[in-house]
Amino acid sequence: MTALGLAGLAAVFGWSDASGTARVLLGAGVALAFAGSVIWSLEGAPGGLGLALVTVAVLGGALWCLDPAVAASTRPADADEERPPSAEGVPLVGVAAANVTSAALLGAVLSAMLMGHSYLIAPGMSLSPLLRLIAAVALAVVARGAVDGWALARWTLAHPSVKLGNDLLLWLPLRWLAGFVFPLGLDWMAWQSARIRSTQSATGILYVVVIFCFLGELTDQLLRAAGVAF
Repeated sequence: MTALGLAGLAAVFGWSDASGTARVLLGAGVALAFAGSVIWSLEGAPGGLGLALVTVAVLGGALWCLDPAVAASTRPADADEERPPSAEGVPLVGVAAANVTSAALLGAVLSAMLMGHSYLIAPGMSLSPLLRLIAAVALAVVARGAVDGWALARWTLAHPSVKLGNDLLLWLPLRWLAGFVFPLGLDWMAWQSARIRSTQSATGILYVVVIFCFLGELTDQLLRAAGVAF
């Protein structure tokens, strides 16, 4: 259901700029995610795991096709559209790593927050699922930070004489504080709260982590549009 919500948002906001292939993959991903949510709600229904794997593959293809740098790299050299600054000299392997880690971070933190709500109606449920998801959030934050740090270092080495404007000087600290530092610290607090079975506190903290992660990723999009890092 988390994948269904995120894929639906991507379809709504990215449909007009998406290629034909991206639209087909997005539509298929939304349909597969919906079917998967129905199957998983039916206890003992077959095909749930296989459908989940197919959904991941289809949405991964849509994620690849939707990236502006990928679209620019596949566009003919004499195309009329102006290439975005972030598309110039961008290694597509790095773009894929950035997109995958971003998707993993947003998916993990949303899933952890939604899992926390389950304990409001089933307080006796095992804490293992929540603790696993909180740990997954921490790993996703670290992986996303590593990719973003590599991208920023690569861009800095390639543009040693560039002076950043006031807006970029504001966005960079915001991106790192809101996107990595605060989520990692708050995730540790959620872990400690969950360990003492204070699941309501853990869920509330995860709400804040979701907000910070979205702010961080939105700021990353601004930096990418300005040509900094990916």
